[in-house]
Amino acid sequence: MTAEVQEVVVYTRPGCPFCTSLRAGLRRQGLTFNEVNIWEDPAAAATVRSIADGNETVPTVVIGEWQAVNPSAKTVLSAVGEHAPHLLPEQSPGAIDGALKALGLRKGS
Repeated sequence: MTAEVQEVVVYTRPGCPFCTSLRAGLRRQGLTFNEVNIWEDPAAAATVRSIADGNETVPTVVIGEWQAVNPSAKTVLSAVGEHAPHLLPEQSPGAIDGALKALGLRKGS
């Protein structure tokens, strides 16, 4: 049995327009995430290189075992719904179910 995913990690760097867009999209949806600046954290930069074929391509997102380079906010929310539904934003049950249904998902028990 794998451990429960504790957070959504978004690797970024200053001045990255794709990072700005992803952050804005995730915040609009109310998703809490841990943002890590790869220019300030050499270990984070190494993690991104290991995921992005040796490149420091950001945003890179990690949710437990799930990883993606430059995903959309919709893709990240879908992955959270699949891999860590307990991290989805606190909303009314109907709103969460509706959001997941729109993504073609359902919340696990």
